[in-house]
Amino acid sequence: MLIADTSFSRIAILGAGRIGSSLARCFRDCGFRVIATARRSETLRAVAQLGVEVTRDNREAVRSSDVVILSVKPLQLPALVDEIRGMLSGKVVVSVIAGVKRSTLEKALLVDGVYRAMPNINVRIGMSTTALTGPQDGVRSVVVENLFKCAGTVYWVPEEWIDVWTALVGSLPAYIAVIVDSITLGAVSMGLPRDIAIKAILDTLKATAEHLLRNEVHPVELRDEVTTPAGVTIEGLKVLEYRRVPAALIETIERSTRKAVKLGDLVEDRIKSYVVNLERVVRSL
Repeated sequence: MLIADTSFSRIAILGAGRIGSSLARCFRDCGFRVIATARRSETLRAVAQLGVEVTRDNREAVRSSDVVILSVKPLQLPALVDEIRGMLSGKVVVSVIAGVKRSTLEKALLVDGVYRAMPNINVRIGMSTTALTGPQDGVRSVVVENLFKCAGTVYWVPEEWIDVWTALVGSLPAYIAVIVDSITLGAVSMGLPRDIAIKAILDTLKATAEHLLRNEVHPVELRDEVTTPAGVTIEGLKVLEYRRVPAALIETIERSTRKAVKLGDLVEDRIKSYVVNLERVVRSL
């Protein structure tokens, strides 16, 4: 378990939905003091049960924190900006909001050096695979990295990779779940009880991933080790090729990435329009 840096030990999570509340639990377990915000009473009660301070007041949360995590839905961002704009000077700001670029956030919030983080659903069990992007120039980047290591593994990536990361790592648990379910049904079809089949599949997936990580071999090498002449495995591989499963998986990531880009552009356009209108109002005062 990582221990909180006492210089940046107070974390505000603005928007304690599924990802926000999961991050709150991970950060708390690392020794950070966490305050989380939400609009609904049920959400506030649920997050409070995690041992986290809660409030409806985003401004209060920002004032009492060293690090601010933006975790609202993209279309809720303008309202959040109205509340906290100009309050973030000197604080580490990290956004987990999909589709909104760092430059747009910095302009909207009147702050420099915003970070973006892209975790996935496995943050619920403290095993997210999270992409980080932002300035890697000293203490602040170390704080952000250590913070998200509390929730799993982290990778620093250029911001232009975030869309493909969303399609790959963000969506991959869903794709794996579909594959696991389909293979399970195949085993059931051939007489294996479902409960035994699914546990065996998950054990094999976990061990295979560990095998690839430990030995640093190309997946094709492992495939060829398992595949014997005229054997069981090659019969199954022939079906995968005939049904174009490898090509379908490639296309899945390609099309998901294009969708992520499209949605990101839509969100960006809306937020940029909001910022332009906001600046126009400020200039007229």
